[in-house]
Amino acid sequence: KTLPRREASDRESDRERGWFQFFSGGGAGSDRRGWLAKMPMDMANKSCMPMVKAMILLDSEGKRITVKYYSKEWALSVKEQSNFERSLFVKTCRTNARGEPEIIMFDNHVIVYKFVADVFFYVVAGTEENEIALAQVLQALTESTSTLLRNSVEKKSILENLDLVLIAMDEIVDNGIIFETDSAQVASRVTMRGKDEGFGNISDQTLSQAFASAKEQFSKHMLR
Repeated sequence: KTLPRREASDRESDRERGWFQFFSGGGAGSDRRGWLAKMPMDMANKSCMPMVKAMILLDSEGKRITVKYYSKEWALSVKEQSNFERSLFVKTCRTNARGEPEIIMFDNHVIVYKFVADVFFYVVAGTEENEIALAQVLQALTESTSTLLRNSVEKKSILENLDLVLIAMDEIVDNGIIFETDSAQVASRVTMRGKDEGFGNISDQTLSQAFASAKEQFSKHMLR
């Protein structure tokens, strides 16, 4: 399914050209953070970059698995977050978003989402953002999660390996700015960060071993 695109003003066309350079420039394996650091200041300004307001993972009953909110409109109120998540689930739960991602306009936001087993993945952004860029974020999130969890994308396995999923989310979006949409690169960086933080070789561990290593390292950090 091809995601629809809205008519763009001249300013929005400039934004899209910048997005294309961002997503295609540098070749495979390029460091998007380094690329961003070398950009002119006007291009690096948030108004010129694709921005994400939230990434949300819910279960098949609409309950939160994990979330990342980047917008101030939800930052201070857990109740508002919960209300938004519940309303979003009610709006989308009966749609068929298992093969290809779906897109809706909801509560003055553009939402791109997909269901995998009993996990509902959502990427939330402002209405001015480009749906194709958001679909790339969603694809990076679902595919890197599948790689890290060895194709076992379900609520139970995500909760057992939550550290890895959260690191993957951080590799894709940082403070609302999209940094990486190549799922292979995301999974590789999560694995490397796991090694650096003492998780060992994640790809060679069982899920339970990786989770145990993550919990052990977290405990060590808390005791310092």
